[in-house]
Amino acid sequence: MAVQDLFALGAAACWAVGSMMSVTPSRHLGAFAFTRWRMAMVAVMLWTVVAVTGGWRGFETSYWAVMALSGLIGIFVGDTALFAAMNRLGPRRAGVLFATHAAFSAGLGFLFLSERMSLQASAGAALTMAGVMTAIMLGRRKDETHDWEADRGHVGMGVALALLAALCQAVGSLIAKPVMSLQVDPIMASAVRVTVATAAHGVLLLSGFQAARAQQAPNARVLLQTGLNGFIAMGVGMTLVLLALEKGKVGLVAILSSVSPILVLPLLWFQLKRAPAPAAWLGAVMTVVGTGLILWR
Repeated sequence: MAVQDLFALGAAACWAVGSMMSVTPSRHLGAFAFTRWRMAMVAVMLWTVVAVTGGWRGFETSYWAVMALSGLIGIFVGDTALFAAMNRLGPRRAGVLFATHAAFSAGLGFLFLSERMSLQASAGAALTMAGVMTAIMLGRRKDETHDWEADRGHVGMGVALALLAALCQAVGSLIAKPVMSLQVDPIMASAVRVTVATAAHGVLLLSGFQAARAQQAPNARVLLQTGLNGFIAMGVGMTLVLLALEKGKVGLVAILSSVSPILVLPLLWFQLKRAPAPAAWLGAVMTVVGTGLILWR
């Protein structure tokens, strides 16, 4: 088992926890305002660490443009689209659509980076993706009435936004890969990505774009939830992905990090007070076996 595999799985765990924590503050503030507040808080956290550790040393000027573009696509567009989709579809259905970023990443890695997988890794990747899709698509009980499973707004728009988020995640990782393969400081790289995305959100707000305004005024509880979500999902999770990309292939890193919807299952069980449907557990078993084939390739 390679260390980059553990980093990718760690990112999946962070994203699973983050997706559960984001539902309430994201619906309170709206996708744009929630993402803006979260990014601003995370930027402060990351730059504080960079200042203490001196992570800016060795981060060449040419890296800034690459990581800035990665942040604009992967975070500014991708994260905003994801939370807009989650507000419409709930975390379960948005999760299965966003998990397609693994397929996008594998395809892009093959086309642009000439990445190849062994037969065992390919079989594991296919089984992992099939397990994730099975668990989330068939994981809802027919009599489930929880608010998180309700539709809010146009379902087709929610699907389109989730797929856009998945594509942006894949493209953002593809752009970052060449710089991360040079083993630059991942926290510095994350700080650049988040800062540029935060600035883009600020420009959008100042431009008068109506959707960028908060739907409701933030309160202390919502801001605390937003900051904690940002620390776990972006501060830790995103940095782990960049660490995984230092030596790992874009496609395999994406596939391993895409198991987050499976890790959401026990969290949903706790939140909804009901066990997921049997098909969810079947999908979970498929994912575990598939992940095992990748890890011990």
